[in-house]
Amino acid sequence: MAPVTSTRRLLAGWGQTSPTVAEFVAATSESDVRATVEDAGPRGVLARGLGRSYGDSAQNGGGTVLDMTGLSRILSIDATTGEVTAEAGVSLDTLVRVLLPLGLFVPVLPGTRQVTLGGAIAADIHGKNHHVEGSFGNHVAAMDLLLADGSVRSLTPQTEPELFWATVGGMGLTGVVLRATLVAKPVESAYFLVDTERTRDLDDLMARLQANDDEYTYSVAWIDLVARGASTGRAVLTRGWSARADQLPRRLRSRPLHFAPRTRLTAPALFPSGLLNKATIAAFNEAFYRRAPREERGAVQGIGQFFHPLDAVANWNRVYGPRGFLQYQFVMPFGAEDAMRTAVERLSAAGTASFLAVLKRFGPGNPGLLSFPTPGWTLALDIPVTPELGRLLDDLDDLVLSAGGRLYLAKDSRTTAEALHRMYPRIDEWRRVRDRVDPHRVFTSDQAKRLSL
Repeated sequence: MAPVTSTRRLLAGWGQTSPTVAEFVAATSESDVRATVEDAGPRGVLARGLGRSYGDSAQNGGGTVLDMTGLSRILSIDATTGEVTAEAGVSLDTLVRVLLPLGLFVPVLPGTRQVTLGGAIAADIHGKNHHVEGSFGNHVAAMDLLLADGSVRSLTPQTEPELFWATVGGMGLTGVVLRATLVAKPVESAYFLVDTERTRDLDDLMARLQANDDEYTYSVAWIDLVARGASTGRAVLTRGWSARADQLPRRLRSRPLHFAPRTRLTAPALFPSGLLNKATIAAFNEAFYRRAPREERGAVQGIGQFFHPLDAVANWNRVYGPRGFLQYQFVMPFGAEDAMRTAVERLSAAGTASFLAVLKRFGPGNPGLLSFPTPGWTLALDIPVTPELGRLLDDLDDLVLSAGGRLYLAKDSRTTAEALHRMYPRIDEWRRVRDRVDPHRVFTSDQAKRLSL
């Protein structure tokens, strides 16, 4: 088999921290993928999609990184069953655009549509609907996985449950997903009916979520992590459902499934470090909170407004400046509300400069051995890199551990192997499955090396 051409490239996660150099291979066929895996040197190989994981999980310094975005065909759609089979490099954005005219919708969307199908499986992504519909892996019916020996294994939850659930959430370390079948959900429109409420503080927010969150398909709260005192944890809570065609205003009823988003802005290549600081974030958060309605019911919102406002700004990660940023996301189980309150108080007291912080409830997890979601409260925040940040997050790691929680691998860029292994009780089970199909650790990443995965 002829070798595939590679180039040396500096790669980083979406947070733009800790870039490393790898041999970069742009695959356009299954044979390209197989040849690259079989040619992998001692530093191994890793599949990469659109690079939206925040830390070092899609990097492989000194080794090979396999760009899968060239394998992006949609192979079949069954509009009756909702089953969609596509290559791993297709983006969720493409799937949404193709499926909506057929009255179908991607069952789980994260905070951006710029994620590949393979990446969504590897990170077992979650969205605003986890509390009622679970994470991405719950909706995957089958996948074809290329293993370290070059063979391809067809997996379903019924026929090969161990390897299937080691791959869902396995961060690309069991093999390369070539194709997958996803079960889409039927919808009548590309719009949502949204209820919005402003909450006074964290206790008010959590009480409202506990009271009736399961009545909504989608739910998320933007939380102000700069506010202190009586306003600590104040939030804007938005929850909703997919709108039926007859619930739309008259002007939208003629084209209820229309969806044509545009990138309206592009962030400049250079932003000064320190532009996002406590003062500027405090001003933004105050304006955002005051602008939100105290209470609004049944507002009609489109996909971009409701799910992905930041997708309208290309390369928005540049606004954090050359030092970059990290996203810190953890989940704590129900019953650990005091620990969540302590975490929010510590972040507020530290003046954490985060304008993007969200709190959600997770429902039951799936059998994924390294899948992140587990029943409880999850908080995610973007934080500019500063010299004092490490100590704050180390303290939060200890708090998360003591509460029986865990961090999300797709967001992590700095925790320790010891902490991570204590957070995931099934990690040894996952390693046994991975070692069976990849005993020589052909598939690896900077994150895998850092966390001894």
